[in-house]
Amino acid sequence: MELLHSDKLSGGSGGGSTQKYVDVEEIKDGVISLKNGSFRAVLMVSAINFDLKSTEEQDSIISQYQNFLNSLDFPIQIVISSRKLNIEPYMEYLRKQELQLSNELLSFQIAEYRKFIKSLTDVSNIMSKFFYIIVPFSPVESVKGNFFENLLGGPKKDSERKRHMFETYKNQLWQRVDQVTAGLSGTGVKSVPLKTDEIIELLYNSYNPVVDHNALLKDIDKLELR
Repeated sequence: MELLHSDKLSGGSGGGSTQKYVDVEEIKDGVISLKNGSFRAVLMVSAINFDLKSTEEQDSIISQYQNFLNSLDFPIQIVISSRKLNIEPYMEYLRKQELQLSNELLSFQIAEYRKFIKSLTDVSNIMSKFFYIIVPFSPVESVKGNFFENLLGGPKKDSERKRHMFETYKNQLWQRVDQVTAGLSGTGVKSVPLKTDEIIELLYNSYNPVVDHNALLKDIDKLELR
């Protein structure tokens, strides 16, 4: 379990003052618990190039997406995150390849290619986009304060019952996640729920875009699809 007010998320000095305005209470088992007692799951979704599809394929995608939206009896949030592309790992890979090659011609070509990539990124702001769907679940509407304290009567109540309630609501949230995942698959879009550490990384990068722009989520193709 990771709390939002841990050092990993605070971003150094000033983090404590920022956290007062953040609605997240804790992140556990891939579930975001909010201070109002509701829960959130985060799905990372792939993208498709709609313009490259044929007219028939475009019509099919639109129809499937419409069916997906009509099948939902709960709201979802679509988030698009734009980040400056970090090419340093790729540049380091090229440097190693350049040093390891015994063929001088190939080594020279890699060096020239590396210079070209660097000059290109220096003059242009290359961005990468990440797409997410936020799936909500609210067990009790209009709950003020800490959800578990209101529900159980105080923090000194049986912790076993608290865990049981969390598991119950998590399972109901995951049923919605499965519904969204199945609906998106009909449009040809892959989706995968983020794990706890991946959610923390996403939140950290969102609240601290300048502090650590090198922290990147794994590519969606490398994530374990549900």
